[in-house]
Formats: sequence, structure tokens, C-alpha cells
Amino acid sequence: MAEKIKTVSKHRGYFMSVRRWVDSWSGLDDVKDIEAAKVDWVRSIPLVLVHAMCFGVIWVGWSWTAVTIAVALYGVRMFGITGGYHRYFAHRTYKTSRWFQCALAILGASAATRGPLWWAGHHRHHHRFSDQPQDLHSPVQDGFLWSHMGWVTSRTNFLPDLKSIGDFAKFPELRFIDRYDVLIPFSLAVSMFILGTVLEAVAPGLGTTGPQLLIWGFFISTTVLIHGTCTINSLAHQFGSKRYQTDDQSRNNWFLAIVSLGEGWHNNHHYYPAAARQGFYWWEIDLSYYALIAMSWLGLVWDVRNVPEHVRESGRIDVEEAAA
Repeated sequence: MAEKIKTVSKHRGYFMSVRRWVDSWSGLDDVKDIEAAKVDWVRSIPLVLVHAMCFGVIWVGWSWTAVTIAVALYGVRMFGITGGYHRYFAHRTYKTSRWFQCALAILGASAATRGPLWWAGHHRHHHRFSDQPQDLHSPVQDGFLWSHMGWVTSRTNFLPDLKSIGDFAKFPELRFIDRYDVLIPFSLAVSMFILGTVLEAVAPGLGTTGPQLLIWGFFISTTVLIHGTCTINSLAHQFGSKRYQTDDQSRNNWFLAIVSLGEGWHNNHHYYPAAARQGFYWWEIDLSYYALIAMSWLGLVWDVRNVPEHVRESGRIDVEEAAA
């Protein structure tokens, strides 16, 4: 009898994992905090397929059109993560209207790194326990692979932390985007195929096709984007310099700042997360901040928080060492 119950429970677990491909909130009341953190391979099949589909380039080839669109979508969607999910939903470093808030959520969701409530709620948890045992993606605690991507595949981390993100969880449109987070990336993939097919018919000189634009514009662009985002959890807590003394191993890394449109100034950010600006000095390139300033000129966002000079200068390790 016990063996039969165990088998039924196992099959139900597989079924729920498949349901979560479409409805990421499905059955999450069953998840217990005491459950061991391990990879749910069934739930992770879509993530594996996104990576595997990149090999389709062998058959579809490339064109400057496809590569250009892939790069553009990388940059625009990376801003959806950095300027939207991170600096707005997680830290509220500026203000905006409800319609533009929804637009930021849609843009961030198109990056295929889950929904805005899930993302921002887990990031707030990260700041409360950065590099401590409770941190869900610390390379200090769990190593590079788990901090880079393994943690997102664990059933224990599927649940959006609605309590910590209650300020945004009250909006039904955000709840919908978060719960059905696959809809927007799927729509983007279909759009890439349709665009490539249309371009092949009306502008054959561009040298692209529906399958080619699907592979480059969605699968390759998305795979690189996912890993570019994940480097901040993993590499930015291991490699780089520390300007400020923080309670974690956050680092400033100029290369990661380029890859992630400014997120690589991670030690700056952990020292003063209330600022929309993460490159504290003019030579620290922060493309996401520049984009937010441009949006403020257009009236799309406002009250974009900078770093007070006394805050920026008072906590520097090099200044403290010079004074000593």
C-alpha cells in the first residue's frame, strides 16, 4: 500500500511539473520549505530545449539581419531585466505609471527568466541574506553551478515570494504575467518566425528566413541573455574588486557591467541598493541608468534616484585605509 501511494505521488509530481510549463503557480501550495533543494528535470525541460535549439544554427545558417536582430533583442530584453525587474520591481529606485509598469513587466518576461513577481521577490530575499546560508544562489555557499543556474531549477524555488513583493502583487496584470510567464517568450518566438518568413518573401536580399530568425532572434539571443543575467549571481560574487565593505562577497567587474548593461558594478549596488545608478562614477559605464535618464526626459519615468555624494565617498575602503 505504501509503495502504491509513493508511486501515485511520484506520478502526480511529474504531472504538476508538466503543468508548470504553462502555469508556473500550479500546485505550489504543496512545496515545503524543508524539501531538499534539487533539480526538477521534468520542469526544466523547456529550459534545456531553449539551449538545445541553438544547435539549429547548423541547418539555418546565419545572416547579418538575423545576427543584428539577435543582438538588438539581447540589449532590449537585458534592459527589461536590469532596468525593469531589478531597478524597478526589486528596488523601486524610480517611479512610473501603471501602464509603463506593465510594459516593463512584459519586456522583462520576454527574456524567459520567469515573471516580475517571482524575480523581484527572490532578489529581495537575496539582499536580505546575501552570501549567507539562507541565500538561494550564493557561490560562496553552494558553488558556481548552483548559483549560476541550478537554483532556478529546484522545486523549492518555484514559488513566488508574494509576501516580500506585496507592493506589486496587488496588481492583477502583474499576477497574470507572472503566473503564465511562458506566454510572452512563446509569443516572441512565434513573432520571430513570422517576421523571418515575411522578410524572406518581401526582402529576399536580406538573406534571412523564418527558421533562421527563430533560431537567432529567439533561441540564441535568449540563451546568451539568460547566462548574461546569471553571471551577476555567480561571477559577480567571485571576481572583481571591492570598493566598499559589505557583508557579502559582491564585486565590481567592468566586463560583467558591459555584458549586463551596468549590473556588473555589483559591490556598488550591494553597498547602496536604493540608487537607480550602479556605476557610481562617470567612468563606470551603466547603460541601464543612461536609458532610465533618457526615459525620464520623455516623462516615462521620474524620481530616478542617484547616489548621494556623501554616501558614495564615505564608505570607500581605499579612503578609510588612506585615513588610517
